Amino acid sequence: MRPVRGFTLVEVLVALGIVAIALLAGTQATSALTRNATRQSDVLLAQICAENELIALRLARGQLPGVGDTDQPCEQAGRMFRVLLGVRPTPNPSFRRIDAQVLEDGVPVLRITTIQGRF
Repeated sequence: MRPVRGFTLVEVLVALGIVAIALLAGTQATSALTRNATRQSDVLLAQICAENELIALRLARGQLPGVGDTDQPCEQAGRMFRVLLGVRPTPNPSFRRIDAQVLEDGVPVLRITTIQGRF
């Protein structure tokens, strides 16, 4: 009688378990990379919106912006964002603090703070 060659059922199940764990880890890594790329795209578009509003604020006036809040829509790459600008006084009357927060569907995406002085 010849000895039987091959794998036992336990060996095959262990091998399948190892392959399944490796595939699951690869799937999770791919999913994390996809989420990160999407988030990076969102932040880039939001940064363009915020910087456009801050530049417009600097160019629109030859003096310091008035203290208060404004809400501006911004469309980038076919997506709608809202830019909330908050202008606050500083201890030095020659400067203003400007906070720009960008939201998409009410969810905060980005916040930028800068200081603007007199021209």
